[in-house]
Amino acid sequence: MPERPGLIVFSHLRWDFVFQRPQHLISRFAANRRVLFIEEPIHTPGQEPAWSLHRPAHNVLVAQLTTSEPAPGFDAAHTDAFRQLLPPLLCSEGLEDYALWLYTPLALPMAQVLEPRVVVYDCMDELSAFRGASPELLAREAELLARADLVFTGGPSLFRAKRDRHPNVHCFPSSVDAAHFRAALDPSIAAPDLAPLPRPRLGYYGVIDERMDLDMLAALAEMRPTWQIVMVGPVVKIDPATLPRYPNIHYLGQRSYAELPAYLAGWDVCLMPFALNEATRFISPTKTLEYMAAEKPIVSTPITDVVDPYGDAVYVADTPHAFVAACERALKESPAERAARVERMRAVLAATSWDETVAAMERLLAQRLEARELSRVA
Repeated sequence: MPERPGLIVFSHLRWDFVFQRPQHLISRFAANRRVLFIEEPIHTPGQEPAWSLHRPAHNVLVAQLTTSEPAPGFDAAHTDAFRQLLPPLLCSEGLEDYALWLYTPLALPMAQVLEPRVVVYDCMDELSAFRGASPELLAREAELLARADLVFTGGPSLFRAKRDRHPNVHCFPSSVDAAHFRAALDPSIAAPDLAPLPRPRLGYYGVIDERMDLDMLAALAEMRPTWQIVMVGPVVKIDPATLPRYPNIHYLGQRSYAELPAYLAGWDVCLMPFALNEATRFISPTKTLEYMAAEKPIVSTPITDVVDPYGDAVYVADTPHAFVAACERALKESPAERAARVERMRAVLAATSWDETVAAMERLLAQRLEARELSRVA
């Protein structure tokens, strides 16, 4: 397959952070195009602005701007440095034909020096609702929506929120690499650090931040002290001292994407104890379908993009007592109940994959590129 226009991506999530939507999509786009993945700047006192570069995957170059400017994220204070350093980087990499792909509107001023053939806004979260969000986010998003050729949303809730703000919005919910997580069907691969923990084991993996219902987690541990609750993932934007501490809650820290099936293999129930707040109003958790691929029972709080599409395959509860009761039901499933749940999960997985998502996005990109070329010739 011939090489397609390159992709310049601005992401608020680092490539080496929790492996999620950006990495799933961009690594697949990189199968037939070169990708420059630009992360938020790194503050290094006394450092003149410069690029730190590494190549973590085929056709993917990750670029981090190291600078003495302490402003966080894609702050306007970094604009001049990006505008000065981006053109030489593109020249050295021979990137002349490319599309621009943004995960955060805050990066738009940094990208103004570029001349992309197409601009894509992959809106995977409502970032303005997150803790510590920049007050400029909403205004920048309005600018980005005015400039973007294509808008993709990470779930149905975000689609409903954005569809009237742009003429070309497409819903691409979180998908799954089912084969990767089906490895968890083999209990013998269970992670060694789970072995000392008695059963039942109830587990969660992902970022632990303001979206987590810590009171729910505490109640679960307190009401069922013999259940082992395993929390895998980095603690971000919240003080670790605020995490509930019980003998049966085990915080294991971040694990790699490759290691996740081994944790699933050792759990009896998968948890999604999200808080119901502004930060979770539009989320479409990637882990939902990953848990399904492992065919584990899932207990979740009533997140819209979990309940609406998958409510018949997931146990849902909105209070601590109801959450504990749902976990009890999950642990006591009869063979018939488990068979029915697994059948529903397999039907969900059969209808989606990250490969199919990227193929659909590729078609939309090709259509938009063709339309732009035709208008240029005309």
